[in-house]
Amino acid sequence: MSSSKSSFQSDGSGWRARLGVLTHDDSTISESELWTLAPDGVSLHTSRIPFRDLTTYADPPGPENAAKLLARLPLQAIIYAWTVGSYLLGTAGEQELIRRVAQHSNGIPVLMSAPAATAAFRALDAHRIALIHGPFFTDDFDKKGVAYFQEQGFEVVHVSHMMPPVAVPHPNTGSVARPPEIYEWVRRNVPSTAQAVFIGGNAVRAIGTIAALEEDLGRPILTANQVSLWQALRMAGVEVKVDNYGQLFARPLTRATEPMAVALDRESTAPLAKAI
Repeated sequence: MSSSKSSFQSDGSGWRARLGVLTHDDSTISESELWTLAPDGVSLHTSRIPFRDLTTYADPPGPENAAKLLARLPLQAIIYAWTVGSYLLGTAGEQELIRRVAQHSNGIPVLMSAPAATAAFRALDAHRIALIHGPFFTDDFDKKGVAYFQEQGFEVVHVSHMMPPVAVPHPNTGSVARPPEIYEWVRRNVPSTAQAVFIGGNAVRAIGTIAALEEDLGRPILTANQVSLWQALRMAGVEVKVDNYGQLFARPLTRATEPMAVALDRESTAPLAKAI
């Protein structure tokens, strides 16, 4: 007895694109949000980096070893899900970190969330921005976030992190800020002068608030994992619709041309596997 193709159920295969994720070993938020956002035919494959504290998280060999594991897979891009790392390192340090990790990615391009947010703001033609961070950020991290985006040419009209604060490290940090709390914080604190909002922190459970906040505030809402997936899909050349997760995805997913990711010279590495 044969079965019709129409009776087959989705098996999660990445027939459109396969994307890698580098994330903390103590957080579930990045991969759960990215899986939720990913359209049919796009799969996510995670490798974890041991996390003890922020000062050592980017130190070798943690990121390199995690990238080596992903590099064995036929991926189109690797998302290094670490927004605060870009803030702490600055643009030059961030790009050096990505280059270092890309030396172990078998030619697969590596991207980070803050440069993806930069590309998203530009795509939305937003120049005056507001930054909202999770409760495990600090005043110093907020200031570094302002400096980071100012260096990219944006006017930051507001920055704050949710209160009460939560110390880092904290097990599964994203669980300490629930979507209703994020929603209320953004509504109370974002000024009318902001053309767009970035909810920073890949361990912030924020994608569920995007549609409600855009409806209430009438402007684009970006989150760390949302912009990371958007940029990765563009890099993979995937033209697909993503519903219910923001004005950003309402725009055509044109192939990324910004220098927001680093891959090694393909002549000196194994070739990047192509999408099926």
